[in-house]
Amino acid sequence: MTMGFQRREVVLACGEVRDYDAAAWHDTIVWVRDGEVELETIDGTGQRFGVGAVLCLAGLPLRVLRNPGPGAATLVAIRRNQTDSFSAQAPSYSC
Repeated sequence: MTMGFQRREVVLACGEVRDYDAAAWHDTIVWVRDGEVELETIDGTGQRFGVGAVLCLAGLPLRVLRNPGPGAATLVAIRRNQTDSFSAQAPSYSC
C-alpha cells in the first residue's frame, strides 16, 4: 500500500487456530473482510467478530485467534510504515 501504509491479509481456514503474537499486531488496525474470527483471552474467554468488524489487537491479553467456520476468515491488517513522517521515530513537523 502506498502513502506510508502497509497492507497484509491473514486468512484463517475453517477451524484454524493461531497463537496470538503481540508484535504482529502492533500499530495495526484490523478489518474482518470475510467470515468470523474468535479472539480467546488468556483466561479462556472468547468473543466473536464477524464481517465488517474493525479491531485493534495490540496489547490485548489474547491467547489465540480462531476461525469457528464454516468458511475461511480473512483479516485485512493496515499498519503505518515505520519510516513515514508520522511514525514515532520521526517528527511530524519540521522547524
